[in-house]
Amino acid sequence: MKVYFVGAGPGDPDLLTLKGQRIISKCPVCLYAGSLVPEAIINGAPEDALVMDTAGMNLTETHEQIISARDRGEDVARVHSGDPSLYGAIAEQIRLLKKDNIDYEIIPGVPAYTAVAAALGIELTIPEISQSLILTRMSMKSTSMPKGETLKNFAATGTTLAIHLGIRYLREIERQLIPHYGEDCPVIVAYRASWPDAIYLKGTLSDIRIKVKKEKITRTALIMVGPAMADIRDFRDSALYDPQIPHLLRPKVN
Repeated sequence: MKVYFVGAGPGDPDLLTLKGQRIISKCPVCLYAGSLVPEAIINGAPEDALVMDTAGMNLTETHEQIISARDRGEDVARVHSGDPSLYGAIAEQIRLLKKDNIDYEIIPGVPAYTAVAAALGIELTIPEISQSLILTRMSMKSTSMPKGETLKNFAATGTTLAIHLGIRYLREIERQLIPHYGEDCPVIVAYRASWPDAIYLKGTLSDIRIKVKKEKITRTALIMVGPAMADIRDFRDSALYDPQIPHLLRPKVN
């Protein structure tokens, strides 16, 4: 018996990996985050599978379902949105699995920030503009952040930020980021990225809060900040395809 943590991707069922699809289709038990995982993905479970929405369940209750599945000798597909390793709250689940000697495997999924970049038709790592990406979150009313992992410290780098769980705290985000990025720094707010009802708002640190308020977005949104969010056309080409910079598979052009 094994528990599979399956990354369902950001929302579009076509972004579910082939391996994730195969695992879901063969597991007799499917536990999924109903508020974030579309039904089309769960519909791939076997017809006689035990399918449970865990949105209203706590950690103990979900683990009890896994224990019951173990006693029956049944594999479990534990389906999470995006990629399970990013804010998937799987660490505490894995701790319980190890305590009870239950085998597990993680199936990666497409994370939201890549879905946002794809939808907008942009690259996040533009030569000499932005070469790094920081994934972080706000901690206003949730689990506290580790010492040093503050928005202010990350902002000092000037690189691209992908901020989770922050849509209700845009005023605080503005306060902490404007001194480092400036009021005109481009911002993208992506609501339910890749879903049919997705909304992608483009703005700046000075006006994005007003745009979000107008659209009445209060949850399920990713905030991306940094120069790479702009329509940049004046930048040098990557060295990757530069004919004057040879590498193992491409000799130098004389």
